[in-house]
Parts: sequence; C-alpha cells; structure tokens
Amino acid sequence: MPARRPTLESLATELGVSRQTVSNVLNRPSVVAEPTRTRVAAAIRSVGYVPSRAGRHLRTQRSHAIGIRLMPNFDGINGNILDIFLHELAEHAHRADYRLALFAAANEADEIATYARMRAANEIDGIVLTSTSIDDARIAWLVANGVPFVSFGRPWSREVDPATAPHDWVDVDGAAGTEAVTRRLLAQGHTRIGYLSWPAQPDVSGDRLAGWQRAMRDASADLDLSALSAECTNDVTDARRAAAELVDRGITAFVCASDTLALGARAAVGARRPAAPRVPIVGFDDTPVARALGLSSVAQPVVRAARTSVSLLVSRLADERPPEHVLLRPSPVFRDSEIATPSLFENIGSIQEEITQP
Repeated sequence: MPARRPTLESLATELGVSRQTVSNVLNRPSVVAEPTRTRVAAAIRSVGYVPSRAGRHLRTQRSHAIGIRLMPNFDGINGNILDIFLHELAEHAHRADYRLALFAAANEADEIATYARMRAANEIDGIVLTSTSIDDARIAWLVANGVPFVSFGRPWSREVDPATAPHDWVDVDGAAGTEAVTRRLLAQGHTRIGYLSWPAQPDVSGDRLAGWQRAMRDASADLDLSALSAECTNDVTDARRAAAELVDRGITAFVCASDTLALGARAAVGARRPAAPRVPIVGFDDTPVARALGLSSVAQPVVRAARTSVSLLVSRLADERPPEHVLLRPSPVFRDSEIATPSLFENIGSIQEEITQP
C-alpha cells in the first residue's frame, strides 16, 4: 500500500506543534520563533510536503493563476517574439508562485468572453494582455470591469496618450530602436536611407517610423522623407516590390519595420543592384531568421518585458497603487560589415544578451 500523503495535521502531530504553526512556517515564517521555524521547515522538506492548492484557493479566494491568450502565429518569422515572451512569462510567474492559464480564442470578442467566464469561476486572478491594437476593446472591457491586468504593448489610441492610461503596461520603445540604427547609418555617410514599413498608424508601425523620421530630419531638414519611404504588407514578396521602387530612387541603405520586410529589401537589392556597392539593411525584432542569415536588426528586450509584466501584475494583485508604465529600450544588433565594426555587445544575439541581465 502506498504511503499516505503528509498533511498539515499529520506534520503538526508528529512535531508536537499546532496546525497554525506549520501553516505560519509555510506562509508567514517571520512570525514563528527560532528554533521552531527551523525544525518545522526541516520536517516539511524531509517528507516532501506540498500545500494543497485547492485548499489555499478556498482559504484565500485566490487562484494564483494568470490568464493569457495564445495568439495566432501570424508568420513564421516574427511570431517568435511572443513565443519567447510566453516562455519567460511562465518562468517568472512560477518564481512568484503563479501559474499561467493559457487559452485560445477566435477573435477579440471571444477573448473577452473567456475572460468573463474565467473571472466568474475564480479561475484567474489577473490577465496579461498582448498584441495591443488601436482603441483595443479588450483593454476597455478589463478597465470597465475592474479586472487586474498588465498589457505587453501600449494602449494605442488616436485621441488618448498612452501615458495617461489607468492601467499598467510594458512596451518596447520602437522609435528609439529605429532612430539608433538610422543614426549609425548616417554616421557612415549614408544620406539616402530608405524606410520600409507596413501602413503607418498610431501604433507599433507609427512608433517605429517616428524614430527614422526624427533621425533623418535632424540630419537634414530639406529631405523629402516621403520619397525615401514606402509602405507594404508585412510580407516578403510585397516588401521586395516596395523596396525595389526605393532602390530605383537611389536608396543607399534600408531601415525596416520588421525582419520580414528586411528580407524583402535584401531580395530587391540583390536583384536590382547585383554589381553595385552593398546596401546595408537593418530589420527589427532580431528573429532567428535574421540571426541565421547575418541580417542586422533591432533586438527587443523580451526577457525583461516578461519579468516586468509579472512583477507589475503581482504587485497590483497584492495592493492598490497608481498605474505604472514601463518603456524598455531595444538594442541594435549590427551584423553587416558595411555598417561600422560591431562591438562585442552587438555581436551577441538578443537572447544571449538578455540572459545575462540581472
């Protein structure tokens, strides 16, 4: 017959202490005097006692679970960012004694309905929201219903500044990333730096575009930036077409809103100017494809974003406080020999760099 699973009561009886003392050692060790705390803790470890999650839920009315939707993998190149974020989120949630409650949803309305069901059933304590969009209906619902949450992505809006949002958010400063790589190219003597983007809106696309615009305008107020930029869908074939038009206009370097677009630009340059001087190309997201092909890019601090998201949500669940907004700076990763000789830091892939962060 298998050994009986130890319980709070059996441990208390064996040690000759109260049930509350054992509970305090597990949950509030500072209130238990030495050497009792040490003796009880040693016994807990020796028998492998694990508190009942169900019992804790009943006592605290908390699930210690964080809800998050599994987003569709919109392409095989850039979907990698959310994969990394989800993995790191699970790691940091576990360290904070939380687990992730993952679910799929067909659309935003289905996602909201799932939030409502999970909250009503006390299956989750809070939400981590990803892939925020302009005037996001999910954010409006969560705020209106008082659900604790943090968004990985700003609450983009045509009328309201994200800095005034009444909830926590963590995001990456895309403008800082594109501005940094544009300034590097300008320092190398490039004056006709093209920018390739999907249609610009007051969201991630507009944020990344703004960095390139800022650097170019600082370099020359007389430049016609509309002649140096092109829009397309986030598709390699469409990006190649748009980039080819910019190459014909005399573009000598490219900054792109994604690694997908950078691959299209690379194909366009190779087809239109095979014998001409190389045209440096910088993407965004530092995906595995970019690293494998030696493509310069901008690396998002995904590990820090996940860690910060968990920290904000856990602190929100513990106590009321003003909303916090955290904007993380990305890191240029230069792999193209036509750009300045990269430093040791810039040669390190984005994931390896983040692992060393404190």
